[in-house]
Amino acid sequence: MNAISSPEHSEHDRTPLPQTLADWLAHCERLHAKNIDMGLDRVHAVAQRMQLKLDCPVITVAGTNGKGSTCAMLESVLMHAGYRTAVYTSPHLVHFEERCRLRGESVEGASLVPHFARVEQARTQGDVVSLTYFEFSTLAILSRIAESAPDVAILEVGLGGRLDAVNIIDADCAVITSIDLDHQEFLGNDRETIGREKAGIMRAGKPVVVSDPVPPQSVLDHAEALGADLWRLGRDFNFSGDQQQWGWAGRGRRYSGLGYPALRGANQLINASGVLAALDALRPVLPVNAQAVRNGLSMVELPGRFQLIPGQPALVLDVAHNPHSVAALAENLDAMGFYPTTHAVFGAMADKDLDLMFTRIGPLVDRWHFADLPTPRAAKAVDLLARWQAQEKRQDVRGQAHASVTDALSAAVSDADPADRILVFGSFFTVGGVLAKGMPRLNARHLPPGN
Repeated sequence: MNAISSPEHSEHDRTPLPQTLADWLAHCERLHAKNIDMGLDRVHAVAQRMQLKLDCPVITVAGTNGKGSTCAMLESVLMHAGYRTAVYTSPHLVHFEERCRLRGESVEGASLVPHFARVEQARTQGDVVSLTYFEFSTLAILSRIAESAPDVAILEVGLGGRLDAVNIIDADCAVITSIDLDHQEFLGNDRETIGREKAGIMRAGKPVVVSDPVPPQSVLDHAEALGADLWRLGRDFNFSGDQQQWGWAGRGRRYSGLGYPALRGANQLINASGVLAALDALRPVLPVNAQAVRNGLSMVELPGRFQLIPGQPALVLDVAHNPHSVAALAENLDAMGFYPTTHAVFGAMADKDLDLMFTRIGPLVDRWHFADLPTPRAAKAVDLLARWQAQEKRQDVRGQAHASVTDALSAAVSDADPADRILVFGSFFTVGGVLAKGMPRLNARHLPPGN
């Protein structure tokens, strides 16, 4: 798409700049014809005008699933080792400010405003550059991170890798988590093609940690062709464990008797193993002691990743939104033990492989509550209900559609007994809708008084 627009420039000269973060985000949404426009030329041109750079080691994390957990574990361990951390992650659950964490805390919205203004000034110097919402906000957050002068920056790729806005920053260490089918309209229709896009975050001579147990050959080939220092699970590092503890071994370092990461789920050991490999690879510039590893993994927090909230009924929150992550969610739910009835609150984007998601988690769900989500990309609740009904073969399962996540959760709570389980999963909008007013504590209406 043409990045030059002189009329926009003259209009910009007459229009006062936004003054709040909310106004800036609204401004960003109006700038570009597409929500996603793959390519780095436009964002790179603006970054050069801004003279944007990070003067610290950078860890870039790409993958289909596990990126957010990997970033959170890296952040927690490095903070416990005494480093000043900066993390960029997306999307957010409730508030935009969640996308930028400095020393473990979300930034204040007001502190981002001057950086949005800085991006606007740069993109309208001379020929106007049209940026998407994600590109504009990424540049603003990277500018805020640079201003904070961290000891280490951890950057999560939004989509793909090679052409993602985050990739304008060279990684000192790249981490590639699991690779599966998602966003096929942008990344390709098979793991090999998608893997090549993820591999684009690698840099020559720099370590790249691949924690996918069976990575696409395209990832391995690109690492070899580029001359990257490939750390591969099962060859350069591995892990083992029992019900009480686990251990990890890399090229020159071992950890034994580790407690399980605070993030729940069987897949988190794979993520944690990749984290330890990245820290081992960066040991010359970011040394970390064993105590920081133990404390960091045991105290890591990340909402919406198989998050268990006590109550009656129990509440499970998970942003699983593609077949691969839903399969992992099903495995984790199965390991929780017996619940008389599982009620699911579900909302998702229309472009997801819904049938396969239903197939993988369907046997564990007894009552479905489908929710409309506040974005045009989302599937309508009535359409989700119809898709589910078309493939559901069980006779003892019910489903209904709701106008919002809040309505869906209220209906699930009303329908549930205290010993039941309510699962909220799918899009970040689904889980975020439950967390918008704080952490819910459920009390089923059937609960006897005094309990």
